Amino acid sequence: MLPKLILTDIDGVWTDGGMYYDQTGNEWKKFNTSDSAGVLFARKLNIPVGIITGEDTQIVAKRASKLKIDLLFQGIQDKVKVAQELVDDMGIDLTDVAYIGDDLGDLQLLKKVGTSAAPANSPDYIKKHVHYVTNKAGGEGAFREFVEWIIQQSGINIEDLL
Repeated sequence: MLPKLILTDIDGVWTDGGMYYDQTGNEWKKFNTSDSAGVLFARKLNIPVGIITGEDTQIVAKRASKLKIDLLFQGIQDKVKVAQELVDDMGIDLTDVAYIGDDLGDLQLLKKVGTSAAPANSPDYIKKHVHYVTNKAGGEGAFREFVEWIIQQSGINIEDLL
């Protein structure tokens, strides 16, 4: 069964988790464009996508805007609280949510959602609590792989969405 909402962390999932700074203090993040296909697949299935991240940067806001991400929550320390408020507003349950995260700040939400995943390079103590561990590392298309896995698990042929 398809989730009614897909949520994702950013750093360590859409990025390699690195924090890049130049000598003037500008921050840089590298995103893998492959992950945008995960958003497109979700959109074709009318599943909203939301980002919940502990960081608060214009970089993430710009990426979310470019991909027309439905929901963006930045600077979040309690991801479960935000997700619970969100599903309450939507009239759904956390079991209707798919979430991918990679580290300590994600663990409690990963344990509560109906479908959870972690990128291949996540710590083992995170991976042991998820339904699916991607073959790809964070920043290498892990989000897209997660969405494609969800689609395949629901019995939908991805080629039918093309």
